[in-house]
Amino acid sequence: MHHAEALLIGGRAGVGKTTVGWEVSARLRATGVPHAVIDGDFMGQVHPAPEGDPTRAVIGERNLTAVWGNYAELGHRRLVYTNTVCVLDESAGSFRRAMGDGVRLVRVLLTATDETAEQRLTGRELGSELASELTGSIRKARLLDERAPADAHRVTTDGRSVPDIARELVALTGWVAP
Repeated sequence: MHHAEALLIGGRAGVGKTTVGWEVSARLRATGVPHAVIDGDFMGQVHPAPEGDPTRAVIGERNLTAVWGNYAELGHRRLVYTNTVCVLDESAGSFRRAMGDGVRLVRVLLTATDETAEQRLTGRELGSELASELTGSIRKARLLDERAPADAHRVTTDGRSVPDIARELVALTGWVAP
């Protein structure tokens, strides 16, 4: 394999991106598939936002480039990446710049109903952020539904186990022989 490949796992808050990403990694480790994992939510977490970068997209891309560069230097060519909006077309350029023009992107949009997301977020958000997470989750679900490209695989998480969802995503990558 000459070019890098990335499994991009996007979706609203409470859909299970991080949990599924780690389960995908566990499955890949169990079959001996070399890979790296990056939780994109941490790539732009700086306050205040850098001047001229209110959405933190520039610093996020710089950090992705630096972290991926370290993994690539070790010989890695596969990345499991989780982030709410990473499946959108405007994110593709960041991955091409960070991982090379020939990067193969497998985009997966995890989905869940408002009720499922609210239940998960209520169990997870124990601090002061619950109300804003709930509001943001609904807004991002609508945005992703409208703007996710046709090549993004939509995978429902309602009523499904994490291993079942991860198995489906690993199959989409083609990284493990059936």
